[in-house]
Amino acid sequence: MLVLLDDDLGHLMIRRVRPWHRVLARLLAARLDRELADGAAPEARVSLAARAMQLTSAKSRRDLAASLLRLRTDSAIAPAPAARRIGPGTPPQVPLRRDRIGRAATELDELASKLLAPAPVPARGVAMVSQLLADGSGPLYAPSSSEDLRTTARRAAAALAA
Repeated sequence: MLVLLDDDLGHLMIRRVRPWHRVLARLLAARLDRELADGAAPEARVSLAARAMQLTSAKSRRDLAASLLRLRTDSAIAPAPAARRIGPGTPPQVPLRRDRIGRAATELDELASKLLAPAPVPARGVAMVSQLLADGSGPLYAPSSSEDLRTTARRAAAALAA
């Protein structure tokens, strides 16, 4: 697998992505996703390029879209009483901000639709969606988050369309 990288003189060069680059990209996924979502160019480093390739793969995009749609479905179902959720063999459940998810339904559906489109999409937009889903202190999960979910979803959709 080959990628284009910026060299020190501002020229693009071809570099081979080694298996250990892909492993490193998976191990550092959270940090690399944050960098890509913040606008780092995938061409800056091999690890960023490898992560960008992982994120923009058809499988990753399908998985992220499925997570968005599952979130929408799960937020519409009333949560089980706390006493019934706790017990051996019961997987932990992350509390969803159902009110925010309901208000942002259109934007979340648009994100899923853009991820499922057959056309290539920028890594930045996919990284933004990955960050949105993974950030436990973000607007999907944390009551204390001051971030507006609709605005965040719109920004990610715009980045996917860029």
